[in-house]
Amino acid sequence: MTLMALVGLLAISSAVRAADAAAPAPSQKPNILFVFADQWRAQAFGFAGDQNVQTPHLDALQRESIHFTRAISGVPVCGPARASIQTGQRPLTHGVFMNDVPLDPNAVTIAKTLGKEGYDTGYIGKWHLNANGRSNFIPRERRQGFDYWKVLECSHAYNNSFYFADGPEKLKWEGYDAIAQTKDAQQYLRDHAATGKPFVLFLSWGPPHDPYNTAPEKYRAMYDPAKFTLRPNVPAMAGAQTRRSLAGYYAHCTALDDCMGELMQTLRESGLAENTIVVFTADHGDLLGSHGGDNKQQPYDESIRVPLLVRWPAGLGSAGRTVETVVNSEDLMPTLLGLSRVAVPKTAEGLDFSGYLRGGANPSDGATLLASPAPFGQWSFSRGGREFRGIRTERYTYVRDLHGPWLLFDNQTDPYQLINLANQFGTARLQADLEAILARKLKEAGDEFLPAAAYIKKWGYTVDATGTVPYTN
Repeated sequence: MTLMALVGLLAISSAVRAADAAAPAPSQKPNILFVFADQWRAQAFGFAGDQNVQTPHLDALQRESIHFTRAISGVPVCGPARASIQTGQRPLTHGVFMNDVPLDPNAVTIAKTLGKEGYDTGYIGKWHLNANGRSNFIPRERRQGFDYWKVLECSHAYNNSFYFADGPEKLKWEGYDAIAQTKDAQQYLRDHAATGKPFVLFLSWGPPHDPYNTAPEKYRAMYDPAKFTLRPNVPAMAGAQTRRSLAGYYAHCTALDDCMGELMQTLRESGLAENTIVVFTADHGDLLGSHGGDNKQQPYDESIRVPLLVRWPAGLGSAGRTVETVVNSEDLMPTLLGLSRVAVPKTAEGLDFSGYLRGGANPSDGATLLASPAPFGQWSFSRGGREFRGIRTERYTYVRDLHGPWLLFDNQTDPYQLINLANQFGTARLQADLEAILARKLKEAGDEFLPAAAYIKKWGYTVDATGTVPYTN
């Protein structure tokens, strides 16, 4: 297959885009409600075809939204994805290419940019970008432009969860934290409906990240592990543990689905539903036994693919539609600014898809970068981790490590990525085409693909034997 033919496979026809042409731009600035979960993979929804899980409210939201079916977390782990969402930059640019390292307080972020345009800015939930201990107070000068603030750096104790507001007093969420955080967000929405001032509010849930078996009992009672149909790429020997994990994971998912339903109801009741850009996504996925792995960092679809729904009736129309082009974490900030008619800062590296969503040209070349600059923790070198660079297109996944080509999947014919085509007979031309795209993307990004130690040294980080930056709770 030639490079030209490959690009042709990645294109969405202009006729389809014209048929999906967006509604006229509203006269008022849109609000933004950005809701994201930790470790919720793209496959774990009713609308995505997972018959094990119950997500009726998000299924309904999907029918009203633009659904990006190939949204990617290019460095699929918490800190890197979150920093890219805030800055529109790639991890090797902002420096948060692993967890528990700080995002520069002087970074140009979405909140700072919108704040200068008259927006109120708010953040509720998990942060994980300060790196001064996971349970310590974060002063205003390190909040990246957010004014309303009910945040903890990082905790997965969902039923014993704390946060800070403007002062150093440690406060506690009542019960299961995602529900309490959602109620706080609902009140924020009601308050801002009364003022009429535009706002951007981030709501960052900790679930469904493990520990899995900690959702409220009524949700855990909904799932029987024995009745699950496992993905074909879960090895038989991992089946029993995967079933147990999925039961808790799905319970978290359904709890969050109810939270999303409450948020949407509040938007409707407060009159904000038409002119609020609602984004639902995640920072990365979760392998949950697929390919014999756990959690994230690896380049398989269960790890890198995330949900991405964008709903804005006043600006994009109310009919749901599907977008198959690949979108990465760093693309979200410039796209939201573009939709809001706010100039994208020159510091941002991501693509602005706002014109495309309104019926214009696709800014993407059909491929986006995947990377693991410095594997750590549960995927440390001692546990099989490796540095890698790769690309995800609409059809293919191609990944190389420091020794050469590692993975090549045709995701169209092999959606569970069971057949590795790298270096196999008959795939040389395809592999060469994908290698050329990867080389071009790395050059554009200024990424030399060095060993992890080089980046750790460059940024002055200290790591332990598992490659993890030591942190305190």
